[in-house]
Amino acid sequence: MGRLAGKVALVTGAARGQGAAIARGFVAEGASVVIGDILDAPGKELADELGESASYAHLDVSDEHDWSAAVDHATERFGRLDVLVNNAGVLMFSALEETSLADYERIVRVNQFGTFLGMRAATPALTAAGGGSIVNFSSVEGLGGMPQLVAYTASKFAIRGMTKAAATELGPRNIRVNSVHPGMFDTGMTREFTGEDTDLSPIGDMVPLGRIGQPEDIVGLIVFLASEESTYCTGAEFVADGGATATHAYYRR
Repeated sequence: MGRLAGKVALVTGAARGQGAAIARGFVAEGASVVIGDILDAPGKELADELGESASYAHLDVSDEHDWSAAVDHATERFGRLDVLVNNAGVLMFSALEETSLADYERIVRVNQFGTFLGMRAATPALTAAGGGSIVNFSSVEGLGGMPQLVAYTASKFAIRGMTKAAATELGPRNIRVNSVHPGMFDTGMTREFTGEDTDLSPIGDMVPLGRIGQPEDIVGLIVFLASEESTYCTGAEFVADGGATATHAYYRR
């Protein structure tokens, strides 16, 4: 039996990148997965690829009605909800004085509001299941700042704090809440800014492991946090950054 046998998970931003890798990893470990995303075509394609253990639900994480529908989709399709992975997020590089209020609000609405709405929507279903696990994606920018990322950093620090507050509140219900802090990963979100053909190896050279992360590199950690192997872990920060936070990270003057 797999490490997640019998569990039902909802993963946001799961049509591509880290989210898709997590969905595949969860199904491989025996879970049933709802793939939540606004990218309908690739989301449905991934659900078809994964078969009866997966289902796609359109989910704009900044929309509370979409959240209600996605949680209902999980419980109606698979009978329960045990795991929520708040993976969806957006990134924007912008100098502080050039960051518009609208852009700042857009980043916070998806990253911070989306995580809050997800936890709020999933809590009743997780409680009904007797407990479960919430995994919130923050970032190494939720641990330290970086130039050109004021809005993104603010949202990721907020996720780190919300995780701890929710962990203290939901612990009595046997619901664990932890944050994950990836470093630089080669994903669609990253490539939207760097370009598909950009050589990212110089960034990888700045960390102890000598490379940037691939989506598959995060899967084992998320499986652990979703599984019964992490039953005494809550309110904690789990870093997957190739050693960036053990050094001076990616920052160079």
